[in-house]
Amino acid sequence: MLEIKNYNSSILHEISFLLKENENLIILGENGAGKSTLAKVLSNLILNDKVELLGENISKISDLKRTQLINYIPPKLSIFDEYVTLREFLELSFIENVNNQKIDEVIKLLNLRKLEDKYCKSFSSGEKQLLLLASAIMHNAQITIFDELTANLDISRLKEVFEIFNSNLLKQKIIITHNLDLAYALKYKVLFLSDGIIQFFGEHDEFFSNQNLKKFYNNTIMKLDNHLVVNLWKYFCM
Repeated sequence: MLEIKNYNSSILHEISFLLKENENLIILGENGAGKSTLAKVLSNLILNDKVELLGENISKISDLKRTQLINYIPPKLSIFDEYVTLREFLELSFIENVNNQKIDEVIKLLNLRKLEDKYCKSFSSGEKQLLLLASAIMHNAQITIFDELTANLDISRLKEVFEIFNSNLLKQKIIITHNLDLAYALKYKVLFLSDGIIQFFGEHDEFFSNQNLKKFYNNTIMKLDNHLVVNLWKYFCM
């Protein structure tokens, strides 16, 4: 169970919600809404005393235990050593003992074998995103927060990532994305931020009703035959 109570800052205002232990969450909102800031607050990368995970205040537990409980995956891969290989990077992702069998399984799962011994600095932006996902699987925290992981992925790779998000390979997931198709397909609980304020927190089907899509996306997105479509008539009729 993850809970934040009455968090306020210059960017976020009166942030409170509770995510049950068996629930996953999609965080949506326009650029600048405060999504990444919220993710960093939840993972205590922005220090605060307003977040509890499994009944413990994450500001009051050891760094090791916090690392085991929650893992923030940033939008871009930062390489601390230009000459670290993919396999070496994954070895460093374990909290405790390195499990080479698990590394092999994840490399196979994400079709990364051809990159295994190459330097991470040479990867494309999409390959770096997959490396971040592989690292998260190695880490295997209680909650993993992905900040725009699916940016720069082509359609085939996006499908692979969707299948992992839709599986039990990771324990509990919080996903920040602009990809409404992904958000709609995953059936997670939804939190919608606007100007640092939670405008919606609730069930997937309620958020993706045409009424709420019209409300939150200014009549630009609608649901048709169980698919999301861009409402181009809004622009043609102006």
